[in-house]
Amino acid sequence: MFFHIMLERNMQLHPRHFGARLREKLVSKLMKDVEGTCSGRHGFVVAITRIESVGKGLIREGTGFVTFPVKYQCVVFRPFKDGIFAEAGPVQIFVSNHLIPDDMEFQSGDFPNYTTSDGSVKIQKDSEVRLKIIGTRVDATEIFCIGTIKDDFLGVINDPGADA
Repeated sequence: MFFHIMLERNMQLHPRHFGARLREKLVSKLMKDVEGTCSGRHGFVVAITRIESVGKGLIREGTGFVTFPVKYQCVVFRPFKDGIFAEAGPVQIFVSNHLIPDDMEFQSGDFPNYTTSDGSVKIQKDSEVRLKIIGTRVDATEIFCIGTIKDDFLGVINDPGADA
């Protein structure tokens, strides 16, 4: 699921960036440091949408660096158990052999795929599949998911190989 949340971060800035464009440098550094990262608590930070405030800087003794508290709004992506997704953004989801319908068999070769016994449904590279997340594990920097396509209304929704 996607959420729009408020976060805070202390940003350090080198003295060479002090001047008229200080805020612009802080925002640029924040985007570079935060967008695309993952926190176990909030999920993947997709994009910063707004800078709420930049607090007063605190000079770090001996270095000249200044630490600024920055409050910002951002869009985060965090998968939840029992959610159904057609696409899962930056998250890779593992679907075990045991969580694929029994009538599908793995076909090796030049284009490996899972195919039903009657050949009517094929899951291959670039197929769009609707699945259900049945388990998640959250680390400090990554989210791992396990999914199934063995329930009603799950499975292939678009097969790029069918066009050929």
